[in-house]
Formats: sequence, structure tokens, C-alpha cells
Amino acid sequence: MAGMKHGTPALKQPACYVISLRPVGGHDAMRRAAAAHGMRVLALSPWRIEARDDDATRDALSAALAADVVLFTSPAAARAAAALQPLRDRPGQPWVAVGAGTAAALRRAGVRGVAAPSRMDSEGLLALPALQRLDGRSVGMVTAPGGRGLIAPALAARGARVLRAEVYARVPVPPSPAALARLRALDRPACLALSSGEALQRMLQTLPGDLLDRLRQARVLAASQRLADLAREAGFVDVRVATDARPASLLAAAMPRG
Repeated sequence: MAGMKHGTPALKQPACYVISLRPVGGHDAMRRAAAAHGMRVLALSPWRIEARDDDATRDALSAALAADVVLFTSPAAARAAAALQPLRDRPGQPWVAVGAGTAAALRRAGVRGVAAPSRMDSEGLLALPALQRLDGRSVGMVTAPGGRGLIAPALAARGARVLRAEVYARVPVPPSPAALARLRALDRPACLALSSGEALQRMLQTLPGDLLDRLRQARVLAASQRLADLAREAGFVDVRVATDARPASLLAAAMPRG
């Protein structure tokens, strides 16, 4: 739209689009970060989050929260667990989170002390002091099925007894016709915000071939070197590594380099 119509200013075209692979309903933080850079978000959710509420899940969570060390892999895990029972750390019981967003969700739920790595990925989490000497100790891992496959095997290799509580599930959803139409109609450069290898694989499996070819022309903003490697293996050429998975950090990686 050019100029004015009925006294209403024309909408400013975005400098570029950010393709967000967050779950259904989870794109608000990315939209705020994108707006600060004059970008617009195209939401391409691979799944929706479904909290679990059954006796087996409650029992598994109680066992995990009673472990020597308690570990949360996502903000969704913290929210789902808090909906099942109060979250309270015991004196001398380390609680660790994969990143700042997960740590913040735990603090909002009432956890007094929680550690998170500055490098917000599985490798950064496994480098935390609380997860180093685990021989004969239990680690309660509050998470979902699938995802972050590196953590549990690494903990077990360090001698830990891993007590897994899967408090929510990622329920796959197909790309909506509207999202596919918006992707086909893109008339500006695009960046793909990548913070989950599982989300990338889901997208590769569900998008039509013509859109995958077009998407591979986007600049990938990867939250870790591991994710950057996965993107290159999937055929993406323009890949940048961000400092962490927060939306502002991902979008900072898109900016021109000095």
C-alpha cells in the first residue's frame, strides 16, 4: 500500500521476516524482539504443548523432585510441573535449568535457588558444577518425551541415576494453509530462528518441497554450534550462531557484522 488512504498512514513494510518455530501460542517474545528491529514474525509452529495430568505423571514428578539434583529442560516443563504440585527446593538440593527462561519460570513458581548456564544449551547445562560429581547420586529430570537427547546419557555416564518425569508432551501439528500461503508470498529477506533441532526436523518432514527449497535460502540464526551444524547438514548455507536461545540474542546474530 502506498501513500495514504482515507487519512490512514500506510503500513511500513518490514525490513525482513523472522520465521519462528516456537510452539503454538509461544511466539509473543519473538514478535516483541522482532518489532524492535523493524522485523515481522511468520509463525510456523511444529507442535503444540499439552501438559500431562495423570497419576503416573504425578508419581514420576514426585520422585524427580525428591532426587539429589533436580534438572528442568524448558520453561514449559517448569510451568507443567508447577501445575501438578508446588515446587520447593530443599536446603542443599541443587536445582538447575537449561537456560535463563527456564530459571525464571522456576523462580516464578517459588524455587528459591536455581542455577543456569551462560551457554544456554545441553552442553552448557552439563558443564554446571552441580552436574559434575554424580556417581551414586540421583538426578530428577523434568522434561518432555523426545528432545535434548544428550543430557540423560551424559548424566548416566557420570554415574547418575536419572529419574525422568515427562510432565508435558509436544503434540505435532501440520503447517496451517495460512502459514504456507504467507511463506510462499514472502517478498522480503527471511531469517529462520532456530533453537530446537527437533523443531527443525519436524519442519523438514512436513513442508512441501518447493517451500523447503525456498526456505533454505533464509539466513539461519542458530542458538548453538550444534544447531548450526544440523542446519548446514539440512542444506542451509547462510548460518550464524547466536550467543544463546533468547529471541533478542537470536535476532542480534542477524544484524550486519562490523
